[in-house]
Amino acid sequence: MENFYADYVDAYAIPWAINIVLALAIFIVGRIVIKIVVSVLGRVLAKAKLDKMLINFISSIVNVLLLLVVIVASLDQLGVDTTSLIAVVGAAGLAVGLALQDSLKNFAAGVMLIVFRPFREGDFVEAGGVAGIVEHISIFNTVMRTGDNREVIVPNGGIYSGVITNYSKRATRRVDMVFGIGYDADLRKAKAILLEILDQDERVLKDPAPVVAVAALADSSVNFNVRPWVNSAEYWNVLWDTNEKVKLRFDEEGISIPFPQMDVHLHKDEG
Repeated sequence: MENFYADYVDAYAIPWAINIVLALAIFIVGRIVIKIVVSVLGRVLAKAKLDKMLINFISSIVNVLLLLVVIVASLDQLGVDTTSLIAVVGAAGLAVGLALQDSLKNFAAGVMLIVFRPFREGDFVEAGGVAGIVEHISIFNTVMRTGDNREVIVPNGGIYSGVITNYSKRATRRVDMVFGIGYDADLRKAKAILLEILDQDERVLKDPAPVVAVAALADSSVNFNVRPWVNSAEYWNVLWDTNEKVKLRFDEEGISIPFPQMDVHLHKDEG
């Protein structure tokens, strides 16, 4: 009986104990190595000036993947058949990927938005069918605040797959306005008034110089294109103020702003 126990210990207990110790050592050392690798990766990404949220996300993904490798290596040291385990994990990952297809699309778009930065927090943009100020960019969606103070959450997939217009990207913008006068009005006088209004507005930039030009001889009016350049933050104020000033000055100077008209000719049937 003593020989039996001795043989059992030599044949099974000691090898199993050694394997358990080695598996624990692999797991503990692996965790330490993972921590070091993730820390170094975080510093490298930070030096590359990537977004903090993206750095944290990439670090988490790398941590999980390396941890899976360490777990598989530990189980393999214990003699567990990891081939089937890897197959099960792969199949589960495929099933989850198919189930979360839209979420993965939004995730991929979020990564691209964070990396390439077509807009930043605080920019006024038009994207995903919404126009507003960007308040927060996350991995899956972007939070925007509209002009009437509504909070709109837009999926990143809809933003990145469409047209993005960033009104805050450039320091200056051109204000495009059209003013029409009657055919019987003094064209030179009207043009001089428009140029005077722009010249007196300190918000209108001198370079590039504003443009006032006859754009079209329309059906009911002679149309001027009025195009001053302003700082982006002054766009709406200059637009609204100029519309008001032009209407008031034209009224004072007796220059009519016509509305669409149609001449109707009646013919009497002698029969």
